[in-house]
Amino acid sequence: MKRRFFRIFLFLLLSLSGNTIEAQDADRAITPLTWDGTLRRIHVPILMYHYVGEIPANADDMRINLTVETAAFRAQMQYLRDNRYTTISLYDLYAALMRGASLPPNPVVLTFDDGYLGHYTTVFPILQERGFTGTFFIITARADANNPEHLNWQQIREMSDANMDMESHTKDHVELDAQDYDSIVYQVLGSLESLRYYTGREAYFFGFPVGRYNENTLNVMQTLPVWAAVTTQPGTLQTTDRLLEMPRVRISHDTSIAAFARLLSP
Repeated sequence: MKRRFFRIFLFLLLSLSGNTIEAQDADRAITPLTWDGTLRRIHVPILMYHYVGEIPANADDMRINLTVETAAFRAQMQYLRDNRYTTISLYDLYAALMRGASLPPNPVVLTFDDGYLGHYTTVFPILQERGFTGTFFIITARADANNPEHLNWQQIREMSDANMDMESHTKDHVELDAQDYDSIVYQVLGSLESLRYYTGREAYFFGFPVGRYNENTLNVMQTLPVWAAVTTQPGTLQTTDRLLEMPRVRISHDTSIAAFARLLSP
């Protein structure tokens, strides 16, 4: 009972908050697809990016490793285009796994973690130039605070209106394997509600911060309106029975075009 009231309170609090961006009608279904009973295994690489742009002069080794510089990112996107890859959304992949919906030849999902400013200034225009779509996992408290290194709500809304998918990466980027039930619900449901309010679109997908989760985390996630979640586990094989543990392909600073091509292969 306590947990139920906590969720209701959180929903009402977010719905009644004094936000300045007027919400639009959501353009997605409010319930997940009904599974048709067929277990499926589909090779679809979900590429994982963090920083995209130039490397600061004072960057440490972690920042360097997590950064794909602009020229390299352009080259990778051009490789996808030249080799007839088609960017799809996690919604497309979910429909294929749940109901056997058809996918285009050479499908690939582009995901960007943490909602860095470079996702708006660098990634967004490059994707638009090529007619690509991307999924951006947003730490919503960073947007609430107008953190200058991260996307603000106006930028998030603009990208959402351009058919980029803005999905949850929790409110505060906490490691969920160390959280109790109420904290997980607050972090996940709170971020989903913020995204819905500010973009006018429902968000149903989730990215685990730092890739950290455990059995308790997965049990709680199953009670929330999350259809699927991506991890930091390596791989390109997506399966119906592991929708909350979808593997991805990490793209790092030293990923050459030759390595990029290999990572896309089964």
